[in-house]
This record gives sequence, C-alpha cells and structure tokens, in this order.
Amino acid sequence: VDSTQLGLQLKQLNASIDALEASKPNMQAQIEATEKEIEKQEYEKKRIEKLLEGDVATQKQLDDINSMLTVLKARLKSQKSTLSTNIRSINAQINTLKVQSEQIKDQISKCNIAAPQSGTILVKYSEPGEMTGIGKPLFKMADVDQMILRAYVTSDQLDTLQLGQDVKVYAEFGEKEKRGYQGKISWISSKSEFTPKTIQTQDERANLVYAVKVRVHNDGYLKIGMYGGFTL
Repeated sequence: VDSTQLGLQLKQLNASIDALEASKPNMQAQIEATEKEIEKQEYEKKRIEKLLEGDVATQKQLDDINSMLTVLKARLKSQKSTLSTNIRSINAQINTLKVQSEQIKDQISKCNIAAPQSGTILVKYSEPGEMTGIGKPLFKMADVDQMILRAYVTSDQLDTLQLGQDVKVYAEFGEKEKRGYQGKISWISSKSEFTPKTIQTQDERANLVYAVKVRVHNDGYLKIGMYGGFTL
C-alpha cells in the first residue's frame, strides 16, 4: 500500500525532533559565568576578612561583598531552575514527537501486506493500482498443502476417537472413484449438533452428531469442497 505521505510525515517529525534537540540550552555554559563571579567574590570576601582583622578594611566592604554573594547565589539558583524547566519542557515535546513517530512507523509497517502463513491465492479482490481501505480484503488464500476434512460422527462412534489419532481418509472423485489418504484427527467438537442435511452418517436414525476435523496431506488431487469420509 502506498506509504509516500506517511514517509513524508515521518521525515517532518524527525526534523522537528532534531530542531528541539538543537534548541536545548547548555546549562553549564550559561551558569558558568555566574559561578565564576561567585568564586571571585568568595576570594574577595576572604581577602577583606583578613584585611578587616588588621583594621585595613571596613565592615561596610565586607557587608557589600556578602550582599553581592547573596544576589549572585540567588541568580545562580534562578538560572538553574529556569534552565531545568526549559530542558524538561523540550524533552516532553521530544517524547511526544517520538511517540507520534512510532505511530507513523507502525502505519508504514502495515502498508507492507504479508500473509500470516504460506499458501495459495484462490481469489483476488483487488489489483495493483486500485484503491483500497482499512479492513477491505485484498485476496482469499488457503493452505492447500494441508487439507482439512470436516466429518460428523455419532456419540457411539465418538468413544473410539481421540486427538492425534491416525485414520484412513477417502476422497470421492465422482460417483465411483475414491482415493485413499493418511489423515490425523486434529479437532473434536465438545458440543453436539443436528446432522447437516448434506451429510449422511452410518446411523441415519441419530439426530445429534459431533463434528471432527481430520488433517490430510494434499498430493495435488484434493480440492476444497470435495466430499469424503474416514475410517479407523
């Protein structure tokens, strides 16, 4: 399925993510000047304190430096808080865009049609270049290498069957010709049902029967919808 527009959307999201990454402020670089100024004033404070001990400096000089340090430390705290908030906001935007990017990638992956198992296409509902939609089938396929015979047995016959049991399957080719195959019982219904009108059982008096599925390897002759039966 054409994914051109989805691919362009993905490129746009990736470009937006790169732009936001580039816009992140460098916290260390922006607070470095304030930290150096604080370091300088701390050194100056120690110098004034020594001078004050020798009555060379005044108390006002020390008070001024302490006031300056208080202002610088408050500025540094505010800078860190503002920068952290900005970085968190940008990271939140980036995470949102990354989620949208993953959604687009998921949609692109679904544009590649892949069958869940190998098989043979029986019917095509769409051709290359045609419009399709969500949930619209493109083709019908089946695993014709392994065929399933759906048979019905009575409750008396049910006692002789078990899952995985090997049985002999007979496929009907016309009214007289039959071909034998080896089969294996893969499913036995846990509920009884009324005998289908198109099925004849050995005991025609029984109204209730159990459905059974027998897996048969196809040699190329078996076709979907053919009639057949099985024996133990």
